[in-house]
Amino acid sequence: MSPATAASTAATPSRAAAQPGDLRHDWIREEVEALFALPFNDLLFRAHSLHRHYFDPNRVQVSTLLSIKTGACPEDCAYCPQSTRYDTGLEAEKLMEVEKVLEQARAARNSGATRFCMGAAWRSPKQRDMPYVVAMVKGVRELGLESCMTLGMLTREQAQELAEAGLDYYNHNLDTSPEFYGDIITTRTYEDRLETLGHVRDAGMKICSGGIVGMGEDQGDRAGLLQQLANLPQHPESVPINMLVRVQGTPLADQEDLDPFEFIRTIAVARILMPASHVRLSAGREEMNEQMHALAYFAGANSIFYGEKLLTTPNPRANADMALFARLGIQPEERDLERAPENPDPRFYDAAATAG
Repeated sequence: MSPATAASTAATPSRAAAQPGDLRHDWIREEVEALFALPFNDLLFRAHSLHRHYFDPNRVQVSTLLSIKTGACPEDCAYCPQSTRYDTGLEAEKLMEVEKVLEQARAARNSGATRFCMGAAWRSPKQRDMPYVVAMVKGVRELGLESCMTLGMLTREQAQELAEAGLDYYNHNLDTSPEFYGDIITTRTYEDRLETLGHVRDAGMKICSGGIVGMGEDQGDRAGLLQQLANLPQHPESVPINMLVRVQGTPLADQEDLDPFEFIRTIAVARILMPASHVRLSAGREEMNEQMHALAYFAGANSIFYGEKLLTTPNPRANADMALFARLGIQPEERDLERAPENPDPRFYDAAATAG
């Protein structure tokens, strides 16, 4: 099928067009590639129309991400400065104390965040760390914030433990297409990632899963990533789309920039394939100007990470985000905090007590 024919097919109300109320899990690669091939305005019109059906187009979820354990990761992800295999100048740090994490969560809430995400540079969490992680989840929840964690691969038992603690979301990205995956990571398989997502879903938690663009993949790989996510038994409730942040010392330090319009296309196709999911602008926002942010919001992005850093890479300043929101008439999504105490009861999140 030629690109022109594919685009024409995708432009008609067929299997390739997600209709309001119709959440599909049977996308084929050609359909997704056809959406990418649509004229830019047609693609954005379709994506924005679906976005308006499922969400208030002038509300954006505001989340904060904290690195609770930095560096010394044994994985070889080619984009990541936290790997022990690359000399990036990043100093390894131990797991943060629970109270220090909750101090950051309170600050995030006071700055307007409604969701607090915690990331640890582990291949998978050790069982000795689980009581402290569980305590963080409980403390964040008592502050009235949605909670999310990314800790690497999980066993079925660990997923259940986090669910019982009240974790709302677990983040585990697929990163890219199955075909390109081996060019970026060799220390865990695509199936390993899908298995963890299965454990998370079976435990009753919501899933946050997306990928990274601009790593040298082609448009077909971006289509393949979104196809994989959309064809999961249940769509991820949150889909982060990261732009590669090039870090000196990593294998991708000299990778060429991705065309900004290709990034916006990826956001739009994600919105069409997973119309009821939050699509998040994640890493790489530091390099995006205001116009690119505005296009991304129009294309269907309705969640951002907010604050100074995104794990170990820069993120636009919080006040710049709020200033742009004001100019665009966008409001942060709200979450009911009426019952959330200013300071949680320490007994609720005491890791030592949990461990005992």
